[in-house]
Amino acid sequence: MKKSIVGILAHVDAGKTTLAESLLCACGVIERAGRVDHGDAFLDNGDMERKRGITIFSKQARIRWKDVDITLLDTPGHVDFSAEMERTLQVLDAAVLVIDGSDGVQGDVHTLWRLLKRYEVPVFLFVNKMDQPGTDPEKVLTELQKKLDSNITSVGKLLQPGDNEGERETELEHAAMCSEALMEEYLETGELSAENISDTVAERKLFPCFFGSALMGNYRAVRRIECVSAPAGISGGLRSPGL
Repeated sequence: MKKSIVGILAHVDAGKTTLAESLLCACGVIERAGRVDHGDAFLDNGDMERKRGITIFSKQARIRWKDVDITLLDTPGHVDFSAEMERTLQVLDAAVLVIDGSDGVQGDVHTLWRLLKRYEVPVFLFVNKMDQPGTDPEKVLTELQKKLDSNITSVGKLLQPGDNEGERETELEHAAMCSEALMEEYLETGELSAENISDTVAERKLFPCFFGSALMGNYRAVRRIECVSAPAGISGGLRSPGL
């Protein structure tokens, strides 16, 4: 059984805990996903957290997805509790950075990105709240690439051969440009293997980006993290070999 420690980070109110609750529910850890605004979130179980509607202390839960045993860490998003969040970065094998699709890259996101770079944590991005009117995946992706890193790549179609080949080809080309190994494979085969993608993610040369809505249950794209992380060290304790 492979083991991995994955942290969920976000600017306050981006939907971080909602995503964590949905993942716990999808993996059978809890029967029903709680909500922060309802005060019944499984992870935000402190009296003060439920009263204020924010995460104050880092919480952990264990989930199992296929052959990977994941310790999921839900970290504080409010700037007042950033020290608590930063302490968790030192033990992470990977992080899911949640972006509010309706607001884009906010100030605290830049801080989180710098910290993730400092601790050399591989990062997956989940753009949340895409069910809200006016949200535009292409606009958000362009902003992420411009303000955070040009190697942030949408991989929703890349992982689904035969599904909208035009968009998939665009994603393949963008991903291939993130490393020499990926470009060599793409030029030779026209495809990218999960193993090479995973290696590139682990090296922080590629940052897979997914879109959906945690509240509406449209978070299935996050499960595809397994497809691009399992072959290499991210889900095998790359940064925590003693786990």
